[in-house]
Amino acid sequence: MRSGIRALIVDDEPLARQGIRMMLEQDPDIIEVEEARNGEQALQAILARKPDLVFLDVQMPEMDGFEVLRRGGAANVPAVVFVTAYDKYAIEAFEVQAVDYLLKPFTAQRIRKALDRSKSRLRGGGSLLDSKVLAVLEQIAHGPDYLTRLAVKSGGATTFLEMDSVDWISAAENYVELRAGKTCHMVQVTMNRLSKRLDPANFVRIHRSVIVNVKRIRTVQPAFHGEYVVTLQDGVQLRSGRTYHETVRHLVSNVF
Repeated sequence: MRSGIRALIVDDEPLARQGIRMMLEQDPDIIEVEEARNGEQALQAILARKPDLVFLDVQMPEMDGFEVLRRGGAANVPAVVFVTAYDKYAIEAFEVQAVDYLLKPFTAQRIRKALDRSKSRLRGGGSLLDSKVLAVLEQIAHGPDYLTRLAVKSGGATTFLEMDSVDWISAAENYVELRAGKTCHMVQVTMNRLSKRLDPANFVRIHRSVIVNVKRIRTVQPAFHGEYVVTLQDGVQLRSGRTYHETVRHLVSNVF
């Protein structure tokens, strides 16, 4: 590694660039920080400046992060940290020997870890992924571990509820209520935490406090102000939230 690290931040979101820049500028080993807001600018900066470290957004209009490296030559950038809101690009990250893979939204602590790993790469001059990062990427690449059943405690006994049998889920403070037919099961877990463990192909969040099993939906009707009325097979009607308008709209669209 030379006396100081020249870094390039590539992201079409100004706030994302600002957050990474703030962390890099606090590090005494970083002597230069440049920014690019799209793939074309990033390509030009890589070819002209040959930075040591690039924080590279994956999904950008016209030219994504992988295309930037293919055209600019991954060998021109000793250390690459991918930044993205989607974990589906992990396999391609293997191919270009990424140092790390930041999933948005990320914390300052997570950026520091990525920076530490980048320094190790630059000091060692190696091309292999850090073993811990490799393990994480392998887990992402092999797909998320979605819940197939939940342990439900009632009356001193524990039974197991198959997620396929759940019609819909509602939030109740630090609990969720799972509706399966005429039965309601209470489980102590937050809505946000549970939603991350559910297969998005089967369960869709239509409101901040409602998740529905898509296989149980009979009809979807538009209501007011971007809301929808979702009717299940048993006649139960659920109303979507305004902020979930695009989610429901995508649900009723035939996208192949």
